Amino acid sequence: MIDERRVRQIKGAIGEGSGEEKMREEETGSKVAVEKGSGVVVYWMRRDQRVDENWAFIHALQKALAYKVPLVVYFQIIQNYQYPYHRHFDFMLPGLEEVERRCHTLGVGTHITIGNGVADLIRFLQEVGASLLVTDHTPLRGPSSQITKLQDQVNIPIHVVDAHNVIPVWETSDKQEYSARTIRGKIYKLLDQFLVKFPEVDQLVARSKPPSFQTRFNKIDVEEIKSKLDLKPPAPVSWLTPGYEAGMSKLEDFITVKLANYAEKRNDPNEDSLSDLSPYLHFGQISAQEVVSQVLAIGNSGSEAFIEEILIRRELSENYCFYNENYDKFAGLPEWGKRTLEKHSMDTREHLYTLDELERGVTHDALWNSAQSQMIHTGKMHGYMRMYWAKKILEWTKTPQEAHRIAVYLNDKYELDGRDPNGYTGVAWAIGGLHDRPWVERQIFGNIRYMNYNGAKRKFDVDDYISRNSYNSK
Repeated sequence: MIDERRVRQIKGAIGEGSGEEKMREEETGSKVAVEKGSGVVVYWMRRDQRVDENWAFIHALQKALAYKVPLVVYFQIIQNYQYPYHRHFDFMLPGLEEVERRCHTLGVGTHITIGNGVADLIRFLQEVGASLLVTDHTPLRGPSSQITKLQDQVNIPIHVVDAHNVIPVWETSDKQEYSARTIRGKIYKLLDQFLVKFPEVDQLVARSKPPSFQTRFNKIDVEEIKSKLDLKPPAPVSWLTPGYEAGMSKLEDFITVKLANYAEKRNDPNEDSLSDLSPYLHFGQISAQEVVSQVLAIGNSGSEAFIEEILIRRELSENYCFYNENYDKFAGLPEWGKRTLEKHSMDTREHLYTLDELERGVTHDALWNSAQSQMIHTGKMHGYMRMYWAKKILEWTKTPQEAHRIAVYLNDKYELDGRDPNGYTGVAWAIGGLHDRPWVERQIFGNIRYMNYNGAKRKFDVDDYISRNSYNSK
């Protein structure tokens, strides 16, 4: 667990930030002062795979400039990754190519490699004579455990920077929040302190260029990396181009074309009104803070509705995963949700489906099948349909525990933004009542909010949706 006493925060008026207010220093086995010229600064890039508008990169760069030492960006692709899906790697790797090119224009070294975790990172730190390790924060279990392992095995400072959220998750709240209502005021109270202008990395380098990092490591080769990994289906998608430049172009298109009607049309799955930014945000290819800044500058009704999603709901999801170690398990659901589901766990189900049947989308419900088909073939499911989809899994499986497990598995496997706090929170909301309130009690669902086909039919043209997304029948 990160030591809360090590949080550093800048107070006062909005200005150019340095990343210091988003950084905390991990305790290591032995405290070693970092002196000028003592060794390279290593930025261990993990969740935030970009150079520009990245507080972790900015913090590492400023430290390297201050110490007059080289900066190198290290990224490790885990050899035996738990989720070796071709779809996700096909989106991530071109983004890393873009990171490498951008770093080299700045005179920053890169080492993007296939490895086996912390041991390989430690060897790299020793080999380059690192004096400081900077990394980006993630609330998820696996990456967080890597920091814990490092603490007793290195004798250099470790700086963890929340470059993913507008407000560092540990600053927003010191506990798991109950709902959007309870976190909204806390976020807005801190917004002026953290929604600051990003320093331009080109200008930082122009003022005082860091010493070059000469590396013998080969340039990243996407196809070679893929060939060394045992990648499994689902297949890549072609409708979305990965990387920072493509992500910023998608943001510009959303603001210019879609934002004005976002509030009115966002809950209609047949309307092309959503931003399509979630994969870029998931892989950290663009900055949520930059998105918030640009959308706030527009100031229309669409902006208000979108800010509720990208800022309030998104950072509420981060809060859930940061403070609840069972974020992806039934055990992590709110107590009232677990109680009511367990009370109704033996209720008769009219329809029961196996994981295989659900995955293939062969239920009696054409609307649900189309949502599953859309996710399988495009890596995306409309937000309204994600809610309906998960709730029907609860209705059609033997136990609520099985329903939760299947929903998490399918979401992580097929969605381009799978394995993300937003996804885990969405499943927990739909199945377990997270961030929601008890509703009228009914069979199977208990007090969990209910959704059905007729309700969807009142909201949008379900036949049109089914026609558009029945890939299995095309």
